[in-house]
Amino acid sequence: MDIQEILAKCDHTLLKQDATWKDIKALCDDGLKYRTASVCIPPSFVSRAKDYLAGRLKVCTVIGFPNGYNTPQVKAFEAEDAVKNGADEIDMVINIGALKAGNDAYVLSEIRRVKEACGGKLLKVIIETCLLTDDEKIRCCDLVTQAGAEYIKTSTGFSTGGATREDVALMKAHVGPDVKVKAAGGIADLKDAEDFIKLGADRLGTSRVVKAVKALERGEK
Repeated sequence: MDIQEILAKCDHTLLKQDATWKDIKALCDDGLKYRTASVCIPPSFVSRAKDYLAGRLKVCTVIGFPNGYNTPQVKAFEAEDAVKNGADEIDMVINIGALKAGNDAYVLSEIRRVKEACGGKLLKVIIETCLLTDDEKIRCCDLVTQAGAEYIKTSTGFSTGGATREDVALMKAHVGPDVKVKAAGGIADLKDAEDFIKLGADRLGTSRVVKAVKALERGEK
């Protein structure tokens, strides 16, 4: 698979708690250089990154992150605020406890509420697959489809595990025809990235693909 084809599917990501504007600016510069799909950054940096990028690259941010247990009202406010600040794409975390308790109506309602708050911007729904059974993952696929979100996303990268090949294949098989899959966390190298794309992932949440390409440019294996 062509490396640029892989890069074009990457949300080049930096969500560490100690990230500074210098770090975010460097991420944006790399995103521009390597023509990634977006940069995925903390909400507090969205406005500054939007001004810096000046429409040259999409800005993605996270809502209810990383635990997902904010109320729907708070998540909706976060999403609305992020969009006002210039976010092009929103990645929200569902209420995982509600899902595991069987309260699918709650999860569906909160996704719909955030989707409305996005004002037409693209919404990706993080379900944290490492905490779910296969049945729960399949239920999430149905809920995300019903709610009208554009993507279902495996992971925050802050829990006990990231995307797996099995989860990406499972999600791809059970989402509706208008819902795409984003794999995040656990993407170690270009081989992982290529495998996830072949299994059905349309986006990858990672910083390691750009790092791997830089290593290739330096002549490293």
